[in-house]
This record gives sequence, C-alpha cells and structure tokens, in this order.
Amino acid sequence: MIWSNEGVFKFDVKGVSLEGQCIGPAPNKAKTIILLHEGLGSVALWRDFPTRISKETGCGVFVYSRQGYGASSLATLPRPLDYMTQEAQSVLPDVLSYMGFQQGYLLGHSDGASIAALYGGHIVDDRILGIILMAPHFFVETISVEAIKAAREAYESGDLRDRLSSYHSDVDNAFWEWNNAWLNPKFASWNIEAILKDISPPVMAIQGDADEYGTLRQLDSLKRHLNSPLRLEVLKDCGHSPHIQCADEVMSMILQFLNRK
Repeated sequence: MIWSNEGVFKFDVKGVSLEGQCIGPAPNKAKTIILLHEGLGSVALWRDFPTRISKETGCGVFVYSRQGYGASSLATLPRPLDYMTQEAQSVLPDVLSYMGFQQGYLLGHSDGASIAALYGGHIVDDRILGIILMAPHFFVETISVEAIKAAREAYESGDLRDRLSSYHSDVDNAFWEWNNAWLNPKFASWNIEAILKDISPPVMAIQGDADEYGTLRQLDSLKRHLNSPLRLEVLKDCGHSPHIQCADEVMSMILQFLNRK
C-alpha cells in the first residue's frame, strides 16, 4: 500500500473488505503503532486518540475496523467463540503485511487487548517492540457477563443502539456478533492465560480500578504467567476506557513505556 494521511479507506484481507486509516509518518520513516479496538469499537470510535498518540510519540499509527465493525464487511453470525484467536492468527498478520509494518507496537483495548496478547503468544515477530494492553481480558469473569447482559438490555430497550449506529454501517451486526458470543454459555470457559507465558516482547497493561467489564484479577494473571518484562498501571476511579476517561495519564504511561531504556 501507499501510506496516506488522507482519511479512511478500504482494503481487502482474504476477500474481506476492511476499513483502515493511516495517521502520521509511514513505516519507513518511523515506528508504527497498531491500534486494535474493543468489542464494539471501530476506526471512528477511537475518536482523537490515534491522532494524539501519533503527535505525542512521533510514531505512525495504523487503525482498522475488524470484520463486522465500522464500514468493514459484515460478519457472518454467529461468530465462532474463538474469534479473537482467529483474528490474531489469521487476520492481523495479513493486516500488518498489507500496511507495510516494519517495526513498532501493538496497542489493544478490551477485546483488542486480548487479540494483541494472542498475537504475541502465538506468533514470533521480532518487529514487535512492545505490547500495550488496555482493560484486557484473559478469562471470563462474572462482572464481565453481567455488564454485557446490561449492554444487551440497553441496546434493546435503551439508547445504546442509537448511540452506536453512527459508528457502524450495520449496527445490529456489530452488536450481536460481540454480545451473543460473550453471552453464549460455552464462552464461560474461554481462557487464554496459557499463551501469556509465550509472549516475548515487553508488555504494559493499563486498567481502571472501576472497570465495569473486568477486575484487577486480569492483571494478576499477567503477573503470574508472563515471562517477559511487565509494567502494570492501575488508574484510580477509571472505568473500562482508560484512553478516554483518563487520557492524559494514559498518554504519559505510553510515552514512558515507549521511551524506556
């Protein structure tokens, strides 16, 4: 591809059309940060975070909407319960190849953080200098299930559908692919802790102590299983979206992690 800062565009991976955006310098000019969005996210739902992180770090940023989200191709429902593993192993490598990734970082939020961890655990890639995980999930907690049930109620009876509709070309496809997977009884046994020991790059994990979708047990799991260098950051009175709710603190943490000696 030709790196361009001219806005959102479409590209194909394995016959699937994905929405992408480049921000800042090209991979041959600077390191690149790959942003991996949450379970209901998209390119647009990152808001000003990609632009800000590029300006403050000097890195290029590549962000894309996974299948079923934003303006990407619709997902076939129901999604397989190992959809995050499939994304990490079968899609993300092709995305990195397409955008000409040379060296840099993975930065994931929520489901995107799990995908980043899965990539790091399953694929040996010396180009990855570090992995940043915001509000990651490594196993299912009761608090997660209850929050996702509440999201379903808000979607069906409240204003959540209306609030999400401007971010996804088919908001029902985006919502149900995520919600139905997490609320499938078989998903209760989903657990990716075993791959954490195989992650080679340094990791920084950031979580709010008031995260409505997970507890600090997720970070405890990293401490128990990860063998690579680990930095843990807990934000006081912060919920599930640290990069929005505590933007300045998160940016400072990212800069410190990228500039570590």
